[in-house]
Amino acid sequence: MVTLFRAPKSFTTEDSTEISCHGSPQLVQSIISLAIKNGAKLAYPGEFTLRAFLNGRLDLSQAEAVADLIHASSAKSTEIALNQLKGHFSSKLKELRQELIDFAALIELELDFSEEDVEFAHRGRLKDLIFKIINVINPLLDSFRWGNSIKEGIPVAIIGAPNAGKSTLLNTILDEEKALVSDIAGTTRDFIEDTLVIDGIMFRFIDTAGLRETSDILEGLGIERSRQKLREAEIVLFISDIHKSVEETTAEFQNLALTSDQTGVILLNKADTISAALAEPKTQAIAEKSGTKTLLITAKYKSTLQPLLAYFSQYIKNHNQAEGTIISNARHYEALEHTKLSLEKVLAGMDTGLSSDFVAMDIREALFHLGTITGEVSTDDLLESIFSKFCIGSKKNI
Repeated sequence: MVTLFRAPKSFTTEDSTEISCHGSPQLVQSIISLAIKNGAKLAYPGEFTLRAFLNGRLDLSQAEAVADLIHASSAKSTEIALNQLKGHFSSKLKELRQELIDFAALIELELDFSEEDVEFAHRGRLKDLIFKIINVINPLLDSFRWGNSIKEGIPVAIIGAPNAGKSTLLNTILDEEKALVSDIAGTTRDFIEDTLVIDGIMFRFIDTAGLRETSDILEGLGIERSRQKLREAEIVLFISDIHKSVEETTAEFQNLALTSDQTGVILLNKADTISAALAEPKTQAIAEKSGTKTLLITAKYKSTLQPLLAYFSQYIKNHNQAEGTIISNARHYEALEHTKLSLEKVLAGMDTGLSSDFVAMDIREALFHLGTITGEVSTDDLLESIFSKFCIGSKKNI
């Protein structure tokens, strides 16, 4: 079936034709070959969305949202991409940028009358506008860590001594034999990673080599990678044998030296080998001594992991409570950071009585960085970098 879209009522605003057919790779390839034989060419990666941007159908942040939507791996990452595609984020930035442009024009006008010492741009109102823009930027910057976690998946490192039950825990959480399990200490010599979507958010679970002193070169490399994954994790599941003493478990957890940006959970494994009368007081004592959430589990039984899964659900709720617009794009984050720094320079300049030409320079810098988000300011290198990541289309000839 062939569908014709007349300009400007198409995705790219140009005349377009769409061919729908059965999904046989050979059939699709035959149709493409026939089209090329009659003068068509293969699209470059992201070319259709690039044309939509160049023709004004989408701004640059909306175009990037198309790529995010293509690669979305969970319901929440899809939601963030759709919100950005709708233009809520960019329209607010465009509005603030236009207000700043209006002030910049007045300051530029002052430069033409510098000898007459006149002021067209009211400095008080300019300060109010800058504070207003910064107050919009700050929560967006704060949202990036969570937004990026949603986009890439929240990294969860499973850490502990050899034979603590790390691989068993990974297998049980995923409901598949992902990691090799053995009674031999040091079986896992490299990290193993897989994902699970919980309440619409993707979590990346990383099983690591057991932490211990070793003379084995290969195991040592695996342990070093474990420490690297520990540093990169947002959530650290420290799994320990329930039979270890309160002091030993607490000391091993504290030796991980988690940062303020990381959340740790202590999992006391092999609960089925000890009576509840002994296990529960020990769990409470470790929680109090470490100041960390401590759960009692038997890694091989999924029924005992319900409190852990509930913890992940609560973790999501805690981060979603104050949710507004969320940014997940590193380029947007960097541009907003630069915008904020430029605006802070404008404020500092006005406070120290800096001349209008230097204030105007800092405002132009802020306008430039804001404009790069929506594409009102762009370069060929920037566009090529963005649209080449769509991973659709090909530059090869058939």
